[in-house]
Amino acid sequence: MLGYYVVVAAAATYYQARSREQFQIARAGVVKREASSPDPRLSLHSPLRMGSGLNLLGRLDVPRIGLSAMVADGTSSRVLRLAVGHVSGTAVPWSSGNVALAAHRDTFFRRLGELHPGDVIRMTVPGSEYRYQVVFTGIVSPSETWVLEPATGQTLTLITCYPFHFIGAAPNRFVVRARRFDTE
Repeated sequence: MLGYYVVVAAAATYYQARSREQFQIARAGVVKREASSPDPRLSLHSPLRMGSGLNLLGRLDVPRIGLSAMVADGTSSRVLRLAVGHVSGTAVPWSSGNVALAAHRDTFFRRLGELHPGDVIRMTVPGSEYRYQVVFTGIVSPSETWVLEPATGQTLTLITCYPFHFIGAAPNRFVVRARRFDTE
């Protein structure tokens, strides 16, 4: 069991490092293109295809809890082993609506329960950075899918299993809801 954990942790660490490198290269390319032409259509607003077969959406940073993790498109078991997953069917950061992200409670979202209203969350994509402010944290049952429903304005929802230190399949979900407060 310990061996499996080491292999999974090493794979996630490798994916995160490689994704960060490719993400920085993509961001630098967008900045160069935008500097040479003020045309806003040159911003890169689509997932980056990674050599690992995953589509990289961006980077999630939550300074208060020391979280900085790459976000991949989807919530398959493979995605959630390597990155924070973007819940399919929810908005993307550069559009209005509810951007929902999920991760395991024993990996990237381990300290999510330490967030409080007013804390800042940043979502960076190759062409932009979006800042959100936490407005709500709570515990819901897995059947409460309202947290994934479309929202007015620009909302970010982070979801993980709860309780955080539970052995086995956790009975509830911990949810953080944040509203975008910056403007591009």
